[in-house]
Amino acid sequence: MAKTSYTIGDLAREFDLTTRAIRFYEDMGLLQPQRTGPAGRSRTYSARDRTRLKLTLRAKRLGLSLSQAKDIIDMYDSPRDTGPQLRKFLAVLALHRRQLEEQLADLQANLDEVKVHEKEARALLTKLEKGGA
Repeated sequence: MAKTSYTIGDLAREFDLTTRAIRFYEDMGLLQPQRTGPAGRSRTYSARDRTRLKLTLRAKRLGLSLSQAKDIIDMYDSPRDTGPQLRKFLAVLALHRRQLEEQLADLQANLDEVKVHEKEARALLTKLEKGGA
């Protein structure tokens, strides 16, 4: 039977995170644990929180910001039609893909420039070594 509640330590171990990171996600509104104990210092996370954390980490791996992740994850919490949710998700992914493609093009241009300088430096070194021999 699947577990229905988790401590902050449970989630930290499962997802290889610090408890501080989990509290940060809570501060961002991504997680909403039940607060218990003196002054509400103990947190109990639900299966929903666990799923939201898993989706947040997946979004981060894709390179999305936490606010983009939250927008997308929050859409799936609402009982509305999924068509608009999927269109929003596709729009966010398309924007992110364009940004990654631009970064890739910039990196390729930089790499090409490094190769040119390497070639020039090798040619100069060869010339120096032949002239000094």
